[in-house]
Amino acid sequence: MTMGANRFVGYLRRGVVCLLLSVLCWSSLATLPAIAGIQVRLFDLNYHKCPPEIGEGSVTPGGTTLKANCYLITGKAENKSGKTVVDADVFGRIYDANGNPVLQNRTRVGAIDVIPPGISEFEIRISVPYNQPEPLHLEQFKASGFTAKVRG
Repeated sequence: MTMGANRFVGYLRRGVVCLLLSVLCWSSLATLPAIAGIQVRLFDLNYHKCPPEIGEGSVTPGGTTLKANCYLITGKAENKSGKTVVDADVFGRIYDANGNPVLQNRTRVGAIDVIPPGISEFEIRISVPYNQPEPLHLEQFKASGFTAKVRG
């Protein structure tokens, strides 16, 4: 091959590689809306003891089983995205009557499987160590989810 032909083949290879990389980048951007996190406002929060059919739970910090009280946290979720949100993680802080945290070293409280557009009600079950006094204080609650399933 001549020097000009070698140069042409080199440019052609670079062009094909650049084209493939561009297509790959653009196609990955097209999937971003499906996995982008959507923030959901949680409000009108309340809690009450679990009904007998749900029963009392147990807390197992450090591998030991302790007696616990079962509570249901209820409230409303406002999804302004216009799309159904799935796999929404719920975060918040829960304190007992003495101001001590109920969930040590974590703010993830639970999850909501599906949040439709608009305002809807939700319910999350938690277990609280038996020795933590009421009333419980629910603070800084929010949820973050996705418009498509991301977990297996």
